Amino acid sequence: MMYSAITTTKGLAPAQALAEAVEELDPPPFAVGHFEIEDGSGLFEIGAHFEEEPDGIVLDLLAAVHGAKPFVVSEVPDVDWVAKVRRDLPPVEAGRFFLHGSHDADKVPPGRVPLLIEAAMAFGTGHHGTTLGCLRAIDRLEAEGFRPRNVADVGAGTAVLAMAAAQAWPEADPVIAGDIDPVAVETARANLQANDLGHRVACVEAAGLDAPEFRTAAPFDLILANILKGPLIELAPDVAAATAPRGRVILSGLLREQAADIVEEYSRFGINEIERDEIGDWATLILMNEGKT
Repeated sequence: MMYSAITTTKGLAPAQALAEAVEELDPPPFAVGHFEIEDGSGLFEIGAHFEEEPDGIVLDLLAAVHGAKPFVVSEVPDVDWVAKVRRDLPPVEAGRFFLHGSHDADKVPPGRVPLLIEAAMAFGTGHHGTTLGCLRAIDRLEAEGFRPRNVADVGAGTAVLAMAAAQAWPEADPVIAGDIDPVAVETARANLQANDLGHRVACVEAAGLDAPEFRTAAPFDLILANILKGPLIELAPDVAAATAPRGRVILSGLLREQAADIVEEYSRFGINEIERDEIGDWATLILMNEGKT
């Protein structure tokens, strides 16, 4: 039996401080993380996983010190989660794309473009509305006759969007996938090799578009960014500067109610919305660089 402990607090700095404090517990957790809850509340969730039952009193003291709610501690069955996800997570069809794990390699329908993404890699498998929306947007642009000569995937994660772009537009050279997380970069490279796309897509470690490979290849005909509202707003000037005239920008990682703020911010730089796709609570935007008016 394993144990999880979860709480929330307001603001990034307290969340980071609490996560660091939890890492120092005895017995120590084997995993600790924090992330922003994208509902506009400013709350961050802090989660920790333990092989032994943690001291609830100590956890609650740490929570109080950092202005967080008391931790909710739960028992977690010792399950082979990767095997379970492989059983329970079906393939995804997004336009012409068919995303699947290796266990479903024999299920690719005729005429579809297969993208192999192992279920263990979670986000980027296409099951989330933001990834699905971006894949549909790529498919739609190709069907409309859009032909980018070069493509940037910012915050690439598993590099599924870069791979889809490389498959949709074989003439695109280069396709560059960048992520700030070195583990994500290695995951992306493994995915590219598994899909025989290592020669088509370059993976780089980068914060946003801040890498020599991006600077050399700019301006881009297509920029993809499936991240979060805050980073997307911060990236707006850099994305605008790196987008070719009449170039397209696909943005997601957004709740539907956040889309208007993104559209307003990017329009300040002449990057204007031309299409929108909403899947459940999530929005995906297609914008065009029409220049400042």
